[in-house]
Amino acid sequence: MKKKTWVWAATGVVIVGAITAFTLLNNSLGNNVEIESVIPAQEQGTNNSGTGVANAAAATGAAVTSEQLNGAWNIADTSKVYWSVTTSKETVNFVDASVQGTWNVNLDDSASMTGKGSIEMSALDSGEGQRDEHVKSADFLNVEEFPQSTFTVSSFSELPAEWTEGTAVPVQMTGTLTVKGIEKEVTFDSQAVYSGGQLMLSGTTTVTFADFGMKNPHSIVLDTENDLEVRLELVLSK
Repeated sequence: MKKKTWVWAATGVVIVGAITAFTLLNNSLGNNVEIESVIPAQEQGTNNSGTGVANAAAATGAAVTSEQLNGAWNIADTSKVYWSVTTSKETVNFVDASVQGTWNVNLDDSASMTGKGSIEMSALDSGEGQRDEHVKSADFLNVEEFPQSTFTVSSFSELPAEWTEGTAVPVQMTGTLTVKGIEKEVTFDSQAVYSGGQLMLSGTTTVTFADFGMKNPHSIVLDTENDLEVRLELVLSK
């Protein structure tokens, strides 16, 4: 009888432990971060993937001169970079508000334009501490050894010579995204808006866990797609 009692007690401990572990894991799931676009809502449309982008024909305003646009722009502290992971339950967004960088604009010669940005990976936040610490650990991003990720533009698509304030302009930026010290060439499909003396840039690209030497996470309760969406929501000031 004592042996049976001990077995049932041990089984109960295992079941309770499994339920507790599942509850903790389940509580760490879920999306707690909503993507905030720097492009005003009235200028946004929806592309085929469902993300909000600026509609280039949505707004009209005063003409913007090349003098207003050309020159060096610095990424303002209101800028953010988002990383989105799709699981078998939902898409989970991570936000990083520790963004720095510059963008040199020359409407007369797009080949001479340059751009570079960096983020502090320790600032990555999904609104769930346990999940964030796991993502930042050596198993994945290893932020202790690789504290920054960078994007350096190698080429811009040709920009129109004439801009209208508040009207979005399509721009593609091709360059090198470096994560965990591993370089990957990517292209951000973007929209840029000049308004109130600032430039706003909203752009996305898709990479994979494998691109940066990682395996997409799997567990008994969910699967994770290999694709990662990287989204720039940048405000730039002179």
